[in-house]
Amino acid sequence: MGARKKIAAEKMKEARKTLYFAKLKGVPSSPRKMRYVVDMIRGMEVNRALGILRFSKKAAAADVEKLLRSAIANWEVKNDRKAEDGELYISKVFVDEGVTMKRMRPAPQGRGYRIRKRSNHVTLFVDAKTNDEK
Repeated sequence: MGARKKIAAEKMKEARKTLYFAKLKGVPSSPRKMRYVVDMIRGMEVNRALGILRFSKKAAAADVEKLLRSAIANWEVKNDRKAEDGELYISKVFVDEGVTMKRMRPAPQGRGYRIRKRSNHVTLFVDAKTNDEK
């Protein structure tokens, strides 16, 4: 690794220490379905978002709930304390497209229709409300 790349990598590493996030990669559902769930909780306080995800009928909500709990745990580990009620909120969350598996399905008259089995990657950032005020 060159000196310039190493310096840039060290800066990125330092910047990441102040961010609290969790990633979920390769979820076997389409990004569009996942974005419906993610849009419901974007910018919310963490406990309220957990309640919404718990009682949502969408199948993707279970994955996002687990991811949110992981991000909260990451915040607690980095700060060496438990999160208080109303302290954390979801600062940023986004869904990216993952690997698409291509399959064939038999069709009439000897043809084959293409099936695309999509997947996605979800990244969720949490932050404390007190950090923004300072």
